[in-house]
Amino acid sequence: MEIIVCIKQVPDTTEVKIDPVKGTLIREGVPSIVNPFDKNALEAALQIREQKGGKVTVLTMGPPQAVDALRECLAMGADEAVLLSDRAFAGADSWATSYTLAKAIEKVGKPELIFCGKQAIDGDTAQVGPGIAEHLGLPQATYVQKIREVQSEQLLVERAIEGGYEVITVPLPAMIAVEKSINEPRFPTMMGTMKAHKKTIPTWSAADIGAEADKIGLDGSCTQVKRVFAPERKGQGEMLTGETENEVCLLLLEKLQGAKIV
Repeated sequence: MEIIVCIKQVPDTTEVKIDPVKGTLIREGVPSIVNPFDKNALEAALQIREQKGGKVTVLTMGPPQAVDALRECLAMGADEAVLLSDRAFAGADSWATSYTLAKAIEKVGKPELIFCGKQAIDGDTAQVGPGIAEHLGLPQATYVQKIREVQSEQLLVERAIEGGYEVITVPLPAMIAVEKSINEPRFPTMMGTMKAHKKTIPTWSAADIGAEADKIGLDGSCTQVKRVFAPERKGQGEMLTGETENEVCLLLLEKLQGAKIV
């Protein structure tokens, strides 16, 4: 089974800071990681390959240093990796990003499965995976928390919904966007890391994938970010302590009554 996993290298969000003057993210000195949801997507792909055979190719769009994220995925067990890197891709929103990835997937071949993480932790839009499916005209399943059955022509999956889950059948080929609860990603092995650093990772430009200039990067983006800022702190929190839970509850009630909230 041919499987493609789309990943993204993101800033470690516990370290991200915002420039108060420019209103932009300060990326200098901030460590980058593989988007956590994408690791779950890769693990799901690797488990299916172990069951059904085939090949897992990892794909990402980003600056040249994003190759480090691809090598980590290779060390985890992916077979191949491709980097999409071109100045023309800069400034892409989720629509332009999904278009670019879709064009690259067409160049790779005709996979039975495309895996994505539910969302990226830096943007949290959860739009790229579904966008890829739309560009390619494929069925999709989002918020997948379990793959119950893998058949040659379809998947049986559990899809998380509010208050529970639904079981659906997805015909192949398809795009599957996964939740973190679907699995526990494996760690890269020492042998895998050594092989990953020796492997040649091709870099494809916009011309290589046949992308239309008006559909990529900033020019191809339907949305633009006007400003990034940290919300102003409106007040200080107060810790209430007491000998018992009832005592703390009474203290809280006094505070609320004093503020005329209750």
